Amino acid sequence: MNKNLSNNQSKKGNFIDIIRLILGVSIPLVGIFFIVDIPLIFFRFSFFLQQYKILFWSLTVALLFLTLPAKKGAPKNNPQWYDLILAVCTLIVGFWTFRYIPEVLLTIGVIQPIQVILGILTFFIVMESVRRSTGISVVIVIIIFFIYAKWGYLLPGLLGASPLSWSRMFQQILFGSDFLVGLPLGVGSGVVFGFIFFGAVLIKLGAADFLMDVAFALMGKVRGGPAKVSVLSSSLFGTISGSAVANVIATGTITIPLMKKTGYPDYYAGAVEAVASTGGQIMPPVMGAAAFVMADYLGIPYARVCIVAAIPAILYYFGLFIQVDSQAIKLNLGSTPKEYIKPLKATIKKGWIFLIPVFVLFYTLFIMYLSAPLAALCAVAAAFIVSLFITHIRRTFWSLRELADLAQKVSRQMFSIISLCGAAGIIVGLIAYTGLGISFSELLTEASGGSLILLALLVALASTILGMGMPTTPAYIMLAVLAVPAMVNLGVLPITAHLFCFYFGTLSMITPPICLAVFAASTLSGAAHLPIAFQAMKLAVAAYIIPFVILYNPSLALIGGSVIQKLTVIAFTTIAIYLIGISFEGYAVNNKLSMLIRCSFSVIAAVLIIPNPQFRSYELLILKIAGSILTLFLILFLIRKNKRLLLKTQKI
Repeated sequence: MNKNLSNNQSKKGNFIDIIRLILGVSIPLVGIFFIVDIPLIFFRFSFFLQQYKILFWSLTVALLFLTLPAKKGAPKNNPQWYDLILAVCTLIVGFWTFRYIPEVLLTIGVIQPIQVILGILTFFIVMESVRRSTGISVVIVIIIFFIYAKWGYLLPGLLGASPLSWSRMFQQILFGSDFLVGLPLGVGSGVVFGFIFFGAVLIKLGAADFLMDVAFALMGKVRGGPAKVSVLSSSLFGTISGSAVANVIATGTITIPLMKKTGYPDYYAGAVEAVASTGGQIMPPVMGAAAFVMADYLGIPYARVCIVAAIPAILYYFGLFIQVDSQAIKLNLGSTPKEYIKPLKATIKKGWIFLIPVFVLFYTLFIMYLSAPLAALCAVAAAFIVSLFITHIRRTFWSLRELADLAQKVSRQMFSIISLCGAAGIIVGLIAYTGLGISFSELLTEASGGSLILLALLVALASTILGMGMPTTPAYIMLAVLAVPAMVNLGVLPITAHLFCFYFGTLSMITPPICLAVFAASTLSGAAHLPIAFQAMKLAVAAYIIPFVILYNPSLALIGGSVIQKLTVIAFTTIAIYLIGISFEGYAVNNKLSMLIRCSFSVIAAVLIIPNPQFRSYELLILKIAGSILTLFLILFLIRKNKRLLLKTQKI
């Protein structure tokens, strides 16, 4: 009897493994099929965009239910009977909608019982999928908005909403153009899928190791080497990842132990890695998922978002680098152990071929102006071609088993993205359907009294609070719908307002109490997450300032203004970030800074970032130039002081 039971369990396991394999391989194939638009190329017809979104969502979420357990801590890949039911229901919703949505869209005003039933089923599937992949916080937010949509008409004034029937609400959840199959899911199943596919292929080829070796070769020999390697490697890895947590795990596994070995405290090592990895979400060309959503909201090419984000991203890492260097001076730290450092020339000679797919991505995105998903697939194709010229990879890379494993890895990386995009679509739909976006925007404008700085502070606070309970993408989407219109009403450019919300949503990854990048770094460093988080906020101080500078001086993001204005704003901001970094740490040019010099640097930094968008106040411009000159003299003074100390030491 036991033997029969064991055989039955084995057969069940094999059957589920086959289903998982089919789903895992189907998801990337469906993604490629629709991004390239194969039906249009070969058969001269095309599917509705909603058909692709719902098919991709249903396949991904069905695989999620068969992979991620319902209870935290339970083993993965061990589905129970209720997981199978959820997976089957998800596929039924997906395939029925895929088949009939063209007809439904023609009669969307007519409520049909089958549509309501499928809408109810979809609502609970979305709730459970997002709970399993990201936690309970987003579920609570959806419930709050759902309650508001139903009973918001009872609220007074601007917050009141029009009454809605249950049947209408559930029908819209599945079939409304602004709900599940809305913009967020389109971005997740298109652009984000393309770039995750690209990153997975590059990592499989060994590009991550190459980037790490380059970082060690460039920064390993300088003081505080491991921390600077962390900054550089995370910024490089961010160009192919765009995920803060993935970045921490990929680079922190090496850099955090090395930082601790060199002499950095465990909490400091974790904080450096968390901040460096969080910057991957704002580092072009592969930014976080929220950046792709931003491009669609603004109706601009993703390449444009990369351009406006480039200088702020570089300044983000520059500020972190300065503080890490100051800490290395304070602790009198040395370089990285020699066994980790490979010659730069030999490293590049061995791995330059990995740069070809990245070049293809840049060329197709910024020169040919292809759509972001298509550019990503071109880069993937280039990576596959590159694999033919790497001997030790060519033998295995193209085997069916290896390709199937790659496809399944990509599919599993889509779990949290697709479930969150589905949830975000429902939230956005409810906000739009109830008119809350307009009402909330008016309330924010009234609360700020027409003051842009007060409104910006309110939005930054709201973004940080939302980000504590939700991942970056849904937090940003909510602010894009609720807060951006208020900022635009006060004269802020739409792209600047979106960038402001995006940055503060990203910083939620390191802002306590819920900070996902910090949690990952805590696991690797062995330090408690709160000390890491507070140190991370200190290290990322420049990142909290940059969005405000962009708000008043869009030239920092290469928006508007002459070339001279852009260069001047960038120069002043760079100096300010340098001064803030050394003022916070208290060390520069091998010297401990006196309190007077630290205060002086802080005052100069404040002057340099005071808004002066069109250089209308020449007095302020002259004051900034004077502050920059004074900074130069103080730095020269510190250099001379350091030389005198060295000479005195040598005489002794």
